[in-house]
Amino acid sequence: MYAFLRPWLFRQDPETAHDRVLEGLAWLARRGPLLRLVQRLFSLQDERLEVEAFGLRFPNPVGLAAGLDKNALALRAWPALGFGFVEIGSVTALAQPGNPKPRLFRLPQEEALVNRMGFNNDGAEALAQRLAAWQQAYGKLPVPLGINLGKSKAAPLEEAAQDYLRSLALLLPYGDYFVVNVSSPNTPGLRRLQEKELLAELLGTLSGFLQGRKPLLLKISPDLTWPQIDEVLELAERFGLSGLIATNTTTQREGLKTPYPEEGGLSGRPLAQRSLEVLRYLNKQLGGRMPIVSVGGIFTPKDVWERLEQGATLVQVYTALVYRGPSLPKQLCRGLLHLSEGAPIGGLLNRPAIPEADPKQHGY
Repeated sequence: MYAFLRPWLFRQDPETAHDRVLEGLAWLARRGPLLRLVQRLFSLQDERLEVEAFGLRFPNPVGLAAGLDKNALALRAWPALGFGFVEIGSVTALAQPGNPKPRLFRLPQEEALVNRMGFNNDGAEALAQRLAAWQQAYGKLPVPLGINLGKSKAAPLEEAAQDYLRSLALLLPYGDYFVVNVSSPNTPGLRRLQEKELLAELLGTLSGFLQGRKPLLLKISPDLTWPQIDEVLELAERFGLSGLIATNTTTQREGLKTPYPEEGGLSGRPLAQRSLEVLRYLNKQLGGRMPIVSVGGIFTPKDVWERLEQGATLVQVYTALVYRGPSLPKQLCRGLLHLSEGAPIGGLLNRPAIPEADPKQHGY
């Protein structure tokens, strides 16, 4: 069906198409009988796909990345489509409209997107109210829910820690895990929060507030150098983070076959190589001490399998969903069972770090 629907969607402005699809899924999320039918068609339930990470059980390792459903409008639709976990946001303490339009662009020949959305969202207080209403009406989501936290554009860097803390405090009852997003390229100055002193203050504030009550993860940029990643890892371990998400979108354009002039974060196929390089490096440096969620350029079961082999515990998709459609999670899970030859996925994850060539050869 999606093969017939996609040309119609792709004739529309990308953000308009995104909003219309999200509206349809939001409508579906509140229709119990229809939602159960969708779940039977699109979801693959198999205990061999189950994974445990940072104290949570995931029915399968394929998750929805942050950015697609920033405001939790279609919350119940994502598990019905077969996702093993859902990450909403990025959410900021203050509601904000994001950057001027147009701000989302397709590169169909590359199977890629470029976005400069700028954390457009309803704000942490509105999201907390919506999540409370979801829980009151339907109960807890059947899969883990992650909440991705960003910095309000109006908050200066020296007040960033308190800005993130405000969002975390409001949303603490509703998320199963939380993600510190300091790696989006679309908020001015945000990536400076990956610098050692600023990041130490931010992680210290948030981890001190949480006191281990909920898992706290950090999402990193693919554009960091290896020494910068080493600094991030040192802080992640110092403050007892539960995991890392690698990677966000990239400002680089080396993976493109043809030049593309629009500014913003690049995602999709062209990001795959760099995302995989970062995963391998993290796995080598951590040696299994911390779970890694791999995201960036994942389209096929072989892509997922490669990420799991190279040290990921979970994976996330976004751009592939735009190009492949709603059957993607089921296709990935079915392919995983085939590639694992029926062995439980969780039992394949505890493997030693895979040797990696000298990272300096990659030029980062």
